Amino acid sequence: MSVTRRQFARTLASAGVAVAFEHWLEAQVLPPAPGGRLDGTVPLGRFDGRPAPPLNVLLGTGLDARQFTDLSAIDATTPVTPVERFYIRTSHPPELPINQAWRCILGGLVANTQSLDLPTLEREARDTGTHLMECAGNSDPANFGLISAASWSGVPIGAVLDRAGKLPNAQRVMVTGMDDERRPSVTSNPGAAWIFTRDELERSGAFLAIGMNGRPLTPDHGAPVRLVVPNYYGCSCIKWVSRIDMVADEEPATSQMLEFSLRTHQQGVPRLARDYEPPVIDLAAMPIRVERWLVPRQGGDRIVYRVVGIRWGGRTAKVPLTIRFRSSERFVPVSDCPPADNPTTWSLWSHQWTPEAPGRYQIALGVGDRSIRARRLDIYYYVREVEIDRA
Repeated sequence: MSVTRRQFARTLASAGVAVAFEHWLEAQVLPPAPGGRLDGTVPLGRFDGRPAPPLNVLLGTGLDARQFTDLSAIDATTPVTPVERFYIRTSHPPELPINQAWRCILGGLVANTQSLDLPTLEREARDTGTHLMECAGNSDPANFGLISAASWSGVPIGAVLDRAGKLPNAQRVMVTGMDDERRPSVTSNPGAAWIFTRDELERSGAFLAIGMNGRPLTPDHGAPVRLVVPNYYGCSCIKWVSRIDMVADEEPATSQMLEFSLRTHQQGVPRLARDYEPPVIDLAAMPIRVERWLVPRQGGDRIVYRVVGIRWGGRTAKVPLTIRFRSSERFVPVSDCPPADNPTTWSLWSHQWTPEAPGRYQIALGVGDRSIRARRLDIYYYVREVEIDRA
């Protein structure tokens, strides 16, 4: 029995896949012109002489661990990243307690210090939605693979904070996690803590996560418990949460906040937590693959390329993305950029492209509406390169 594309999309939606991907599913299946056939993909390369890191493989240990996600295969049927491929910025410390021994202290400027265990969270946990996470240091132009999306489960942070009550001078919330402070690191400083206001945590939909993609968290992804703040950079989504403290308004910024101040677009290095802007992810976009299509015409097939990419960040559902392929060119509108159904995860776009000649091209994205903040796009942060040998 044949199944139509729309029937297939409805089946995916009933299995928990966002309905917003239905439109994009058709764009993935249909050729860029009638009768066209896919002739393969052209890799997005790196031409600075440095080797690209392997993908979906954990490299290093502790604070120096990295796992880069392969983004090239993302399509409408894969709205979330499999747990084993979800990016890793720091692997778990060796002294991490087993789940049964985990405790989180709710303390600081509170009326009643509390100790929270994992079974309590498990009883109260619920589906908290699909959210993307990106490392603020996602800067390797070979892949920009320190970014992934998952379907999470956990407990909203407000329900946890209500347990202890706060004293009158408690203005902020400091979330602290375990860290590997024994082994020296060449890429990061030990100490994992971030300070927020309760209002920004609740407005962002923050929660204590205990599961992802229908499975318990793994140690390298923050088990037993990690903080997830949708649309905030991963450096603030503390793993291995061990303490949640109410603190005063004049609390100094933590060592982790100081370390990531530049990468979260702060004005200088704020010394007080209250002077630190929320580490939100602006609107961003990048290509993830280039497809080569052959389209029939008199005298032989015509080559057409389709650039496929993702957009994420910000809070605007419909965004007028623009694209260019060389710095000497003007930006033009992306040809297919559907609205995002969920602004806290990625959505897909595509652009039909006919290069003028074989050669090396740099694919840069922009946004046509200058009122939309897109600081990394403005500095061409996510530029990818491609070598076209047939045009």
